[in-house]
Amino acid sequence: QVQLVESGGGLVQAGGSLRLSCEGSGRTISNYDMGWFRQAPGKEREFVGMSWGGGSTSYVDSVKGRFTISRDNAKNTVYLQMNSLKPEDTAIYYCARKYSSGSYYIPGSYDYWGQGTQVTVSS
Repeated sequence: QVQLVESGGGLVQAGGSLRLSCEGSGRTISNYDMGWFRQAPGKEREFVGMSWGGGSTSYVDSVKGRFTISRDNAKNTVYLQMNSLKPEDTAIYYCARKYSSGSYYIPGSYDYWGQGTQVTVSS
């Protein structure tokens, strides 16, 4: 069992920054591919980016150059640094552990999810 807890969300003005944290417990997450997703009201959950177990990262085009994913394995934590935030980034943000060989941008490829943290960007 893996428990994931996100934190760091909040209200920020457009152009501002937030850093989200995803702390794992129960088992180490350092060897797993860890993804970040978001879900805006009335929309489907969408892929934001991920940290591959080997250390590389991938991002959806809309956040490239603005968002950065990093890890602190000693803290069993994955971070999502979000800069130059836009109102369209407003959503609940989730971290999740990828468990299958399926596509990394599909929620069904992930088994453990956090409860989510709200990010609201005002214009």
